[in-house]
Amino acid sequence: MIRILIADDHTLMRDGLKQILATAGDMVVAGEASDGFQTIDQVRGGDWDLLLLDMSMPGRSGVELIKQIKAEKPRLPILVLSMHKESEYAVRSIRAAPPGICARTVHPRQLLNAIREVAAGGRFIIPDLASDLAFSLIQRDDQPLHAALSDREYMILRKLTAGRGISEIAQLNLSAKTVSTYKARVLQKMEMSSVADLIRYGLKHDLLDNPALTDPLGGFP
Repeated sequence: MIRILIADDHTLMRDGLKQILATAGDMVVAGEASDGFQTIDQVRGGDWDLLLLDMSMPGRSGVELIKQIKAEKPRLPILVLSMHKESEYAVRSIRAAPPGICARTVHPRQLLNAIREVAAGGRFIIPDLASDLAFSLIQRDDQPLHAALSDREYMILRKLTAGRGISEIAQLNLSAKTVSTYKARVLQKMEMSSVADLIRYGLKHDLLDNPALTDPLGGFP
Protein backbone atom coordinates (compact mmCIF):
# COMPACT_ATOMS: atom_id res chain seq x y z
CA MET A 1 0.00 0.00 0.00
CA ILE A 2 1.36 3.44 -0.98
CA ARG A 3 1.06 5.82 2.00
CA ILE A 4 0.55 9.34 0.66
CA LEU A 5 0.88 12.75 2.31
CA ILE A 6 -1.16 15.42 0.49
CA ALA A 7 0.08 19.00 0.86
CA ASP A 8 -2.32 21.55 -0.63
CA ASP A 9 -3.86 24.68 0.88
CA HIS A 10 -7.21 24.25 -0.89
CA THR A 11 -9.65 22.00 0.99
CA LEU A 12 -11.62 21.25 -2.18
CA MET A 13 -8.44 20.22 -3.98
CA ARG A 14 -7.44 17.89 -1.15
CA ASP A 15 -10.93 16.40 -1.07
CA GLY A 16 -10.85 15.90 -4.83
CA LEU A 17 -7.46 14.21 -4.65
CA LYS A 18 -8.67 11.92 -1.86
CA GLN A 19 -11.66 10.90 -3.97
CA ILE A 20 -9.38 10.08 -6.91
CA LEU A 21 -6.92 8.13 -4.76
CA ALA A 22 -9.78 6.22 -3.13
CA THR A 23 -10.49 4.61 -6.51
CA ALA A 24 -7.07 2.95 -6.47
CA GLY A 25 -6.73 -0.21 -4.46
CA ASP A 26 -3.03 0.27 -3.73
CA MET A 27 -3.03 3.81 -2.25
CA VAL A 28 -4.12 5.46 0.99
CA VAL A 29 -4.09 9.11 2.04
CA ALA A 30 -2.41 8.82 5.42
CA GLY A 31 -1.88 12.53 6.10
CA GLU A 32 -2.71 16.07 5.00
CA ALA A 33 -1.10 19.52 5.25
CA SER A 34 -2.47 22.91 4.25
CA ASP A 35 0.71 25.01 4.32
CA GLY A 36 4.47 24.66 4.16
CA PHE A 37 5.03 24.56 7.90
CA GLN A 38 2.46 21.80 8.40
CA THR A 39 4.08 19.92 5.54
CA ILE A 40 7.49 20.01 7.23
CA ASP A 41 5.97 18.83 10.52
CA GLN A 42 4.16 15.97 8.79
CA VAL A 43 7.23 14.95 6.81
CA ARG A 44 9.29 14.86 9.98
CA GLY A 45 6.73 12.98 12.04
CA GLY A 46 5.35 10.44 9.58
CA ASP A 47 6.42 7.48 7.50
CA TRP A 48 5.40 8.28 3.92
CA ASP A 49 5.85 6.54 0.60
CA LEU A 50 5.14 9.71 -1.39
CA LEU A 51 4.50 13.43 -0.88
CA LEU A 52 1.92 14.90 -3.26
CA LEU A 53 2.98 18.55 -3.12
CA ASP A 54 1.21 21.66 -4.36
CA MET A 55 3.62 24.35 -5.52
CA SER A 56 1.32 27.11 -4.27
CA MET A 57 0.80 27.20 -0.52
CA PRO A 58 0.97 29.79 2.26
CA GLY A 59 4.09 29.87 4.37
CA ARG A 60 7.15 28.15 3.04
CA SER A 61 6.46 26.70 -0.38
CA GLY A 62 7.80 25.99 -3.84
CA VAL A 63 11.50 25.40 -4.40
CA GLU A 64 12.48 26.50 -0.89
CA LEU A 65 10.17 23.90 0.64
CA ILE A 66 11.38 21.16 -1.72
CA LYS A 67 15.00 21.88 -0.84
CA GLN A 68 14.30 21.63 2.88
CA ILE A 69 12.37 18.39 2.50
CA LYS A 70 15.10 16.84 0.37
CA ALA A 71 17.70 17.91 2.92
CA GLU A 72 15.80 16.29 5.80
CA LYS A 73 14.26 13.30 3.97
CA PRO A 74 16.36 12.77 0.83
CA ARG A 75 14.72 9.43 0.02
CA LEU A 76 11.12 10.68 0.20
CA PRO A 77 9.61 10.66 -3.33
CA ILE A 78 7.91 13.95 -4.22
CA LEU A 79 5.32 14.41 -6.94
CA VAL A 80 4.81 18.13 -7.56
CA LEU A 81 1.46 19.49 -8.69
CA SER A 82 2.09 22.51 -10.90
CA MET A 83 -0.10 25.11 -12.57
CA HIS A 84 -0.10 25.11 -16.38
CA LYS A 85 1.85 28.39 -16.68
CA GLU A 86 4.54 27.58 -14.13
CA SER A 87 7.08 26.07 -16.54
CA GLU A 88 9.90 28.29 -15.28
CA TYR A 89 9.05 27.37 -11.71
CA ALA A 90 8.84 23.71 -12.72
CA VAL A 91 12.37 23.92 -14.14
CA ARG A 92 13.61 25.25 -10.82
CA SER A 93 11.76 22.42 -9.08
CA ILE A 94 13.53 19.84 -11.22
CA ARG A 95 16.86 21.39 -10.29
CA ALA A 96 15.83 20.94 -6.66
CA ALA A 97 15.52 17.22 -7.53
CA PRO A 98 11.86 16.14 -7.22
CA PRO A 99 11.30 12.94 -9.22
CA GLY A 100 7.91 13.91 -10.62
CA ILE A 101 5.94 16.90 -11.90
CA CYS A 102 2.26 16.72 -12.79
CA ALA A 103 -0.20 19.41 -13.89
CA ARG A 104 -3.06 20.09 -11.47
CA THR A 105 -5.46 19.54 -14.39
CA VAL A 106 -4.10 16.09 -15.28
CA HIS A 107 -6.54 13.23 -15.95
CA PRO A 108 -7.14 11.14 -12.79
CA ARG A 109 -5.85 7.96 -14.43
CA GLN A 110 -2.64 9.73 -15.39
CA LEU A 111 -2.24 11.04 -11.84
CA LEU A 112 -2.54 7.53 -10.40
CA ASN A 113 0.04 6.25 -12.88
CA ALA A 114 2.37 9.11 -11.94
CA ILE A 115 2.03 8.31 -8.23
CA ARG A 116 2.83 4.65 -8.80
CA GLU A 117 5.83 5.50 -11.00
CA VAL A 118 7.33 8.02 -8.57
CA ALA A 119 6.62 5.93 -5.45
CA ALA A 120 8.44 3.01 -7.10
CA GLY A 121 11.56 5.13 -7.55
CA GLY A 122 10.96 6.33 -11.09
CA ARG A 123 10.46 9.76 -12.60
CA PHE A 124 7.39 11.25 -14.21
CA ILE A 125 6.69 14.40 -16.22
CA ILE A 126 3.49 14.65 -18.24
CA PRO A 127 4.03 15.28 -21.98
CA ASP A 128 2.35 18.71 -21.84
CA LEU A 129 5.05 19.93 -19.48
CA ALA A 130 7.93 17.88 -20.83
CA SER A 131 8.34 19.82 -24.08
CA ASP A 132 8.23 23.19 -22.30
CA LEU A 133 10.73 22.02 -19.72
CA ALA A 134 13.07 20.61 -22.35
CA PHE A 135 13.26 23.94 -24.13
CA SER A 136 13.60 25.84 -20.85
CA LEU A 137 16.52 23.68 -19.71
CA ILE A 138 18.48 24.32 -22.89
CA GLN A 139 20.91 27.20 -22.48
CA ARG A 140 20.06 29.66 -25.22
CA ASP A 141 21.00 33.23 -26.07
CA ASP A 142 17.34 34.24 -26.16
CA GLN A 143 16.49 33.20 -22.61
CA PRO A 144 14.13 35.61 -20.82
CA LEU A 145 15.66 38.00 -18.31
CA HIS A 146 14.08 36.26 -15.32
CA ALA A 147 15.92 33.01 -16.15
CA ALA A 148 19.11 34.59 -14.77
CA LEU A 149 17.58 35.19 -11.34
CA SER A 150 18.35 33.00 -8.36
CA ASP A 151 15.47 31.04 -6.81
CA ARG A 152 15.08 33.63 -4.05
CA GLU A 153 15.24 36.53 -6.52
CA TYR A 154 12.65 34.81 -8.70
CA MET A 155 10.36 34.51 -5.68
CA ILE A 156 10.73 38.22 -4.98
CA LEU A 157 10.00 39.00 -8.64
CA ARG A 158 6.81 36.95 -8.57
CA LYS A 159 5.61 38.65 -5.39
CA LEU A 160 6.40 42.12 -6.73
CA THR A 161 4.59 41.44 -10.00
CA ALA A 162 1.61 40.21 -7.95
CA GLY A 163 1.43 43.65 -6.36
CA ARG A 164 2.95 42.72 -2.99
CA GLY A 165 4.67 45.57 -1.15
CA ILE A 166 7.97 45.29 0.72
CA SER A 167 6.28 45.33 4.14
CA GLU A 168 3.85 42.59 3.07
CA ILE A 169 6.64 40.38 1.71
CA ALA A 170 8.66 41.03 4.86
CA GLN A 171 5.92 39.43 6.97
CA LEU A 172 7.07 36.05 5.61
CA ASN A 173 10.16 35.76 7.84
CA LEU A 174 12.30 38.29 5.99
CA SER A 175 13.23 41.75 7.18
CA ALA A 176 12.17 44.77 5.14
CA LYS A 177 15.85 45.57 4.61
CA THR A 178 16.50 42.11 3.16
CA VAL A 179 13.48 42.35 0.87
CA SER A 180 14.65 45.78 -0.32
CA THR A 181 18.08 44.32 -1.08
CA TYR A 182 16.59 41.50 -3.15
CA LYS A 183 14.29 43.97 -4.90
CA ALA A 184 17.31 46.06 -5.91
CA ARG A 185 19.10 42.95 -7.22
CA VAL A 186 16.05 41.93 -9.24
CA LEU A 187 15.71 45.38 -10.80
CA GLN A 188 19.42 45.42 -11.64
CA LYS A 189 19.45 41.97 -13.21
CA MET A 190 16.22 42.64 -15.06
CA GLU A 191 17.63 45.96 -16.29
CA MET A 192 14.55 47.81 -15.05
CA SER A 193 14.01 50.89 -12.91
CA SER A 194 10.66 50.35 -11.17
CA VAL A 195 8.14 47.81 -9.94
CA ALA A 196 5.78 49.04 -12.66
CA ASP A 197 8.33 47.82 -15.21
CA LEU A 198 8.40 44.43 -13.46
CA ILE A 199 4.60 44.19 -13.51
CA ARG A 200 4.50 44.93 -17.24
CA TYR A 201 7.19 42.29 -17.76
CA GLY A 202 5.22 39.82 -15.63
CA LEU A 203 2.11 40.38 -17.72
CA LYS A 204 4.05 39.91 -20.94
CA HIS A 205 5.65 36.66 -19.78
CA ASP A 206 2.62 35.19 -17.96
CA LEU A 207 4.32 35.33 -14.56
CA LEU A 208 1.30 36.66 -12.66
CA ASP A 209 -0.86 33.54 -13.20
CA ASN A 210 -3.93 35.02 -11.47
CA PRO A 211 -2.18 36.23 -8.30
CA ALA A 212 -5.49 37.02 -6.64
CA LEU A 213 -6.26 33.32 -6.37
CA THR A 214 -2.91 31.60 -6.10
CA ASP A 215 0.61 32.44 -5.03
CA PRO A 216 3.16 29.91 -6.39
CA LEU A 217 5.96 31.40 -4.36
CA GLY A 218 5.16 30.60 -0.79
CA GLY A 219 7.26 31.88 2.08
CA PHE A 220 10.88 31.97 3.02
CA PRO A 221 13.08 30.10 5.45
